Amino acid sequence: MIQYGVTYAVGLIFGTLARILMLRSDYRQYPGYPHGYVTHISLGFIAAAIGTIAIPAIAEKEFAAVTFLALAAQQFREIRNMERESLAALEEAELVPRGLDYIEGIARVFESRNYLVMVTALVASGTHFFTHSVYLAALAGGISIIISIVLSKGRVIGDIAEVVPAELKFKGALLQVADIDIMNVGLPHMREKILRDGLGVLIKPKHDNARATLHNMGQRQAIAHVAATILGVKKDVDVPEFTPMLRKNVDTGAIALFIVPAEKDMESLLFAVNRVPVLESARRAPLKTRAGRMAAD
Repeated sequence: MIQYGVTYAVGLIFGTLARILMLRSDYRQYPGYPHGYVTHISLGFIAAAIGTIAIPAIAEKEFAAVTFLALAAQQFREIRNMERESLAALEEAELVPRGLDYIEGIARVFESRNYLVMVTALVASGTHFFTHSVYLAALAGGISIIISIVLSKGRVIGDIAEVVPAELKFKGALLQVADIDIMNVGLPHMREKILRDGLGVLIKPKHDNARATLHNMGQRQAIAHVAATILGVKKDVDVPEFTPMLRKNVDTGAIALFIVPAEKDMESLLFAVNRVPVLESARRAPLKTRAGRMAAD
């Protein structure tokens, strides 16, 4: 199979490049530098090798190699467990936790991206195998990378809801955001600081599917975590009054977010909330059922 050297090289290059381009270290601060990068790029290289060798192995009737490739691909399922355990360990140090649903979503994303790498390598190497053209293989690999990047981006809160500024106010000791009750704050100086430094936003679902999604507690916790991570938060250990909180209007399904950020910037808060990913485990689609459509009418 030495004659397939160029085919292997094309598949490995485009597969590994796809993993590098899909690797992000942003407000989530994961994967961290440098160990997270090394781990995921190495796994991406292995995934690219698996995808690259598939077609030449079949062409040479190396069915034992194909069986080995299938077993190797199954091992990528362990990536989800690795990410889940790593993020769960980090969760104990977070003042505003991600939540189990967010952790599971991140773990699934890391697993699925290796499969996208395998497909990219398979397309690039397969194109070269059948056409013997490096240019066509490069074109196919580039298109596959673009498609992989698009597929790796899921929906965000801004796609399913309208996020608008909302007024913070007190009704006696009861903190409210846009007439949605948040919590009781007993100390007067705490109430003054919340009104002075706090921010509130209202998340209005665009349809019943969105309302059901925002009803999920894991989705709400993810919103609180992202807002606190990007803008910072004045909460400290044993200071519950400054804990970012989300509460629902039970009649409309709108969600109110309260936060006392380190950086008081409403525009940044609105942008951050709009960019929070819609968690896979939180997605609901009652409108796809007959009963759900009947209830909505």
